Amino acid sequence: MSGLEAAAQRRGRLRIVTVVVLGLLVAAGGVVAGVVALNLRDEAPIVAVDDSALAAPATIARGEYLARAGNCMACHTERGGALWAGGRGIETPFGVVHSSNLTPDRETGLGEWTSAHFWRALHNGRSKDGRLLYPAFPYTHYTRVTRADADAIFAYLKVQPAVARPNAAHRLRFPYGTQPALAVWRVLYFRPDASAGLPAPPAMPGVSHGMQDAEALRSRGAYLARGLGHCTACHGPRNAWGATDPAREWSGGMVPMQRWYAPSLRSEAEAGVATWPIEDVVRLLRDGVSGHGSVLGPMAEVVYRSTQYLDETDLHALVAFLQALPPEAPRPDPGAPALAAEAKVVALGERLYAQHCADCHGKSGEGVAGAYPALAGNRAVTMANPANVIRVVLSGGFAPSTAGNPRPHGMPPFAHLMTDEQVAALVTWLRLSWGNKASQVTFSDVVRYR
Repeated sequence: MSGLEAAAQRRGRLRIVTVVVLGLLVAAGGVVAGVVALNLRDEAPIVAVDDSALAAPATIARGEYLARAGNCMACHTERGGALWAGGRGIETPFGVVHSSNLTPDRETGLGEWTSAHFWRALHNGRSKDGRLLYPAFPYTHYTRVTRADADAIFAYLKVQPAVARPNAAHRLRFPYGTQPALAVWRVLYFRPDASAGLPAPPAMPGVSHGMQDAEALRSRGAYLARGLGHCTACHGPRNAWGATDPAREWSGGMVPMQRWYAPSLRSEAEAGVATWPIEDVVRLLRDGVSGHGSVLGPMAEVVYRSTQYLDETDLHALVAFLQALPPEAPRPDPGAPALAAEAKVVALGERLYAQHCADCHGKSGEGVAGAYPALAGNRAVTMANPANVIRVVLSGGFAPSTAGNPRPHGMPPFAHLMTDEQVAALVTWLRLSWGNKASQVTFSDVVRYR
C-alpha cells in the first residue's frame, strides 16, 4: 500500500470518528435539552401579588416562629456576621456552597423579591431569576411548606435590617456547579410537593394536647419534621449524588462532611423514642436533656437554635409523629462478636477510663443524674456505628444552653491528650463494660472519624 493510500485511509477513519463524536455530542445535547425541558414543567409561574397584607404584626410574628422551626439562621448567618446576611460556607462532598443574603437589601438581598419569588424558591428550588438552586438549600424538604407559611417567613425577613453583602461565589467541582448538572439531578431526585398548596395542619393553640385528635397531632408533627424541620436531611442515608433515599428515611445516616452519625429514629438501639414517656421526649427537644439522655454534636445546635423555641403543642406533635414511626428491625453490629477485643486493648482502656473518666461518669459508668450521663446501657456508646462516641472523646461533648438547662455540664476534648490507639482502646472498653455489648473500635475507626 502506498503512502498516499495509507494517508487516505487514515483520513477516512478520522472522518468516521469525527462523525460519531459529533453525533454523540448532538445526542448528549438533546438529552440535556430534554432534561432542562422536563424541569421547566416544575416552574411555578410568577404572577403579580400584593404583599401589603403581609405587614400585619401577627403574620410577622408567625414568620419568626416558623423561621426558627426551620433553623434557617444556622446557615444564613455567618459566624460573627450580621444576622440573615448569608455568606456561610457549607461544605458538601461536591465543594462549598455559600448561603445567600436574606436581608431586604435591594442590591444583594431580598429587597426586589416578592412573596411569589420566595415561594418559588422554597417550593421549586429556583431563584428570583429562575436559576436552579443547589440542594444544599433543602428545597427538597421545603417544597412541603404551605404558601401561607412561606409568606409569613418572607414577611418576617422583609422587616429585618437590610445588610449590603454580595453573595459569595460557590466553589464546586466541575460539573456539579453547572445548571445542566442540576437539571439532571432534579429530574432524578426532585418533584415539587403537589399538596403544599393546601393549608398546613393546624397547631391548634390553646387546646390541651391530650384532648387533640391523635391523627391531627401526628399530621402536624409530620408537616414540621418533613418540611421546615427537614429532619431526614441528617437522619437518613444519602446516595453518591447527595440525594436522600425515601425508602430509608429516618433510618440514620452520616451527616455530610461532619463525621457525626445522625442515628436512626426508628430503632430502639439508636434514637427511637417509641417507648419513652412523652414528656421525656418533649424535654429532650426543648431543653436538650432528659432522664433518658442528652443531645450533642449537630443535634445540640438544632435544639439551641430551633426546637427549644417551639410551643408545647408543636413539641407534642413532633413527639406523636416520632413515636408513630414504624419500628426498624435490629441491625447486627458488623464488628460482632464484641468479646473479640484483645486483652491488652481492654486493659489499656480500663486504665484510661480510671484516669480520665471515672471521676465524672462513676466507677461503674453510672453517671450523675442531671450532670454527667450514665455510660452503662447508653445507646450512644453501644450503637453499631461508633462515630459519635469517638467524636465525643476526641472533641468533647456539650449540650445546648436552653431556658430549661441554662448552664449545661460539658465534657472536655481529649484529642490533645490521647493517641488514636488510646482513643480506640478507651472506646472499646466503654463498649464492653457494665453489660454493654458492642464491637471493638480500631485505630482505623478513630482515624476515619477524627
